[in-house]
Amino acid sequence: MPPSQSAPYLGPGPYQPGPPGAYLGASQASLVRGPSNASSFQAPPPPPPEEVEFEMNRPRLQRSETAASVSLKTQKTKAIDLSAPPYTKEYIDQYRQRIKDDPDPEAHFQYAKYLIDAAKKIGTDAKEQRGLRKYRDSLIQESLKVIRRLATQGEPYDEAQFFLANCHGTGMLGLQVDHERAYHLYLQAAKQNHAAACYRVAVCNEIGAGTKADPQRAAAFYRKAASLGDTAAMYKLGVILLRGLLKQQPNPREAIGWLRRAAEQADEENPHALHELAMLYENPTNGVVPHDPAYAKELYTRAAHLGYTHSQFKLGQCYEYGTLTCPVDPRRSIAWYTKAAEKGHAEAELALSGWYLTGSEGVLKQSDSEAYLWARRAANKGLSKAEYAVGYYAEVGIGVKQDIEFAKRWYMRAAAQGNKRAMNRLTEMKRNGNKRANMARPTRQDAKDECVIV
Repeated sequence: MPPSQSAPYLGPGPYQPGPPGAYLGASQASLVRGPSNASSFQAPPPPPPEEVEFEMNRPRLQRSETAASVSLKTQKTKAIDLSAPPYTKEYIDQYRQRIKDDPDPEAHFQYAKYLIDAAKKIGTDAKEQRGLRKYRDSLIQESLKVIRRLATQGEPYDEAQFFLANCHGTGMLGLQVDHERAYHLYLQAAKQNHAAACYRVAVCNEIGAGTKADPQRAAAFYRKAASLGDTAAMYKLGVILLRGLLKQQPNPREAIGWLRRAAEQADEENPHALHELAMLYENPTNGVVPHDPAYAKELYTRAAHLGYTHSQFKLGQCYEYGTLTCPVDPRRSIAWYTKAAEKGHAEAELALSGWYLTGSEGVLKQSDSEAYLWARRAANKGLSKAEYAVGYYAEVGIGVKQDIEFAKRWYMRAAAQGNKRAMNRLTEMKRNGNKRANMARPTRQDAKDECVIV
């Protein structure tokens, strides 16, 4: 799917799991890793050759933050037959002259995107940067001028309308955030059957961004975008029809058709339909598709290999407990939990805490400190089970100094979310006068039976 069609408009929709939010695709969205105090991990031994796809690079919990930035890829155009043109003033001048007489709007649009790239990359090694700033700003302004002309004059070019709408929606290229202007441009591109623009119009109408909320109009544009081949729209429409959302009558049969179409063209930015279908095939009482655990596992696996954290966590559970035709396999379980935890999936982080708490012979070395730090990381995201786990670790002194008051604070956080185990523990502590607990260390079976942390 083209980059312009890769993402929804604003925040995630009301259904979960759903496509990544914001104007940009998942591959372009910021990924911020929270700080942690752990210094390192003990990596399990490498898997056998036939299991190489499950090999893990253990994440290190350290004080660092990374953020992916928007990357506008240079593409071949009719004006330039280079996949990676140089970024020099001379080349820009030559490109500008060549493009003047080209009647193709796509060529001018690619030129405008090249200018944006050039503004970021030109003269990066130059000692004198002050003079370059003005030149870079002039390139951005020239690019915007070209894009505005393509989007508004003569026969408007839909890709330029879509791109300019993104700029107004996110404040990209120095523009003021203006959701109404963004919506207007998306709507104009949608009228030209631009699939991704139809999707954005649908989301705007669903959540009331740049226009008043209109559920039925949103559903209509989701349908139009899906009919034009937008994968995210196919998934959304499938969920809408499956659950009767946006004032639509439930239509499970049609819903499954759209979900299957979305699954057929799933990619790293749109793996959601695979997971949705897997949940249906896993559920023996779904009433929509036949119960098929093996096929559910296949769908989860496909989504997991596309990087979908919910599916990765699910496979971690499957290989831990031996469900959905999976054998009990600690190595694979830990591998999938790790992949999800690396991306900040709270329940996967807590599951890794459980594995570190007991270790796995020949696979993962036991570590109290890692058990505590993974649980703390999940608890910081507000997962009540993890909040209880941190309280338990602090009460017993696992991976952290024994501290009853600290434990009580975490128990209270969990109890505030309705965690019954935390409520019971607080009651017992009050009855015992906050005396230090003399509690036995949990076994692997304790963790698996949800007696301690899960």
